[in-house]
Amino acid sequence: MTSNREKAIQFARENKVRFEENLIELVKIPSVSTDPEQKWAMQQTAEHLVRHLLAIGFKQAEIYPTEGHPVVVAQTKPDEKKLPVLLVYGHYDVQPPDPLDLWKSKPFEPTRRGDRLYGRGASDMKGQICASLAAIESVFSQNEIPLNIKVIFEGEEEIGSPNLAKFIETHKELLSCTYIFNPDAGLISADLPAITYGLRGLAYFELRLYGPSHDLHSGGFGGAVHNPAQVLCDVISKMHDSKGRVTLPGFYDKVRPLSDEERKEFSRLPVTDDYYKQTAGVSELWGEEGYTAVERIGARPTLEVNGLLSGFTGNGSKTVLPAYAMAKISTRLVPDQDPDDVYAQFIEFLKDNLPPTVRWEVTKMSGGPALLTNPHILEAKAMSRAMETVWGVTPVFKREGGSIPVAADMHEILGVESVLTGFGMPEDAIHSPNESQHLPTFHRGIESIIHFIYNLIEM
Repeated sequence: MTSNREKAIQFARENKVRFEENLIELVKIPSVSTDPEQKWAMQQTAEHLVRHLLAIGFKQAEIYPTEGHPVVVAQTKPDEKKLPVLLVYGHYDVQPPDPLDLWKSKPFEPTRRGDRLYGRGASDMKGQICASLAAIESVFSQNEIPLNIKVIFEGEEEIGSPNLAKFIETHKELLSCTYIFNPDAGLISADLPAITYGLRGLAYFELRLYGPSHDLHSGGFGGAVHNPAQVLCDVISKMHDSKGRVTLPGFYDKVRPLSDEERKEFSRLPVTDDYYKQTAGVSELWGEEGYTAVERIGARPTLEVNGLLSGFTGNGSKTVLPAYAMAKISTRLVPDQDPDDVYAQFIEFLKDNLPPTVRWEVTKMSGGPALLTNPHILEAKAMSRAMETVWGVTPVFKREGGSIPVAADMHEILGVESVLTGFGMPEDAIHSPNESQHLPTFHRGIESIIHFIYNLIEM
């Protein structure tokens, strides 16, 4: 006799084309959370998700306003209070598509080339949302299951989720759950599934330097007035030493050293320095001396310049001494580092290293602590078993370099750890031009979530 699990898998396979079409429709909406001109798109995406949730069998789905972009919350069995609850997290906002001239196809006109669907958000994380909903629909296509499935989709993850913790705190009963599934992490490769048990935290700043009251003629004032762009370059160059270490005072005071056991586990991951060179398209790697690339990314803190702006940047030449210069600077943090401490360290560094010839200010853009989860909880075992069923190999457990602040917020407020995985890969080019989702992996992801749900029921 064919089980409901097998029937759900068959349903997913029979609906592959439709599931891809669902992803295409979602990617078409330019839900760029950082762009005020796309506020309409944020609302439209939330409305689109509510319609889809109700169409596939959720009994309750609503849009909740916040001080920023709206949150979507839905559940399958709102009236059955004694069932275990699986809460699925996702974010529907995406990064800006710039620079547009580097895209081979338009970022919000999803295009399939080979096994990949190209478009902004195709992988991060509309692909993961659609895989989750396709799996849930496939399970719903069979008999009722003894599980209440809830979802929470936010629209501000790409700007640091400034309103989500407050929303979770004020809606604790609505979001109360037994398990949390967060598919905003990723795989190492198409052939090797992975579960993430550690994430780095984030502290993100905007630094502005002001010199003259207005742009000056560089011939008339160069050499007499300190150029803010030059000052910015100088101070940024001092943020790392010759060994690749961050020079903010006290930056490493709370950083946990890597144990021999952890370094042994990192060495087992099938990603070498050559892999990072090839994936990044660089001839040599750079970073903190004494660590491999996978150790630096997974377990060491960093400081990066994410953007620079000053003076004339158009075509041709203009001999200008700019009035101001700006840099976007992010730090990735490891367990025990506090974003507020890092902000204070950043301010102290600037006080020590900026000259009196410029005026400066710093804006805290976003931040959140690092996270380590227990890889041995029941739901992690359920996901591991599900992935092994689909891929035919045991997944690896890894620490990831990115930040997902909501995972820490949910653990602190709801008291539940998250199972972190996802079906994007390094070559998906998330946050970059030509982002894409590998469609065979997308469908494997759907089947994995189906098995994960049934495993939770049966364990």
